[in-house]
Amino acid sequence: QVQLVESGGGLVQPGGSLRLSCAAKGMIYRINDMGWYRQAPGKQRELVARISAGGKTKYAGDMGDRFTISRHNAKKEVYLQMNSLKPDDTAVYYCNAQVVTPGLSDLNVWGNGTLVTVSS
Repeated sequence: QVQLVESGGGLVQPGGSLRLSCAAKGMIYRINDMGWYRQAPGKQRELVARISAGGKTKYAGDMGDRFTISRHNAKKEVYLQMNSLKPDDTAVYYCNAQVVTPGLSDLNVWGNGTLVTVSS
């Protein structure tokens, strides 16, 4: 009923930049928080950044120094601008959204992930 479709991943050299996008599709009344998480090989999924419907942001650790999360509410999209990428940023990046359906059900929705590889 509700899908999150990520795009923008790929291979980038250390020091480079990428912009991830995530579009929410389906029966949606409202989207509350949206966010990006990542999972590196052999590690648990971890928070990268979250953003409220009002634009309040939260970053994990010092990720806010290099990453910027933003959203376009009318388009139901969230973005992650990643700069000064390091090999340690290599991971599958997942979009997440707290969705309210027209029937006023609360859904915690995940995308399928997009792979970011930082390597020379």
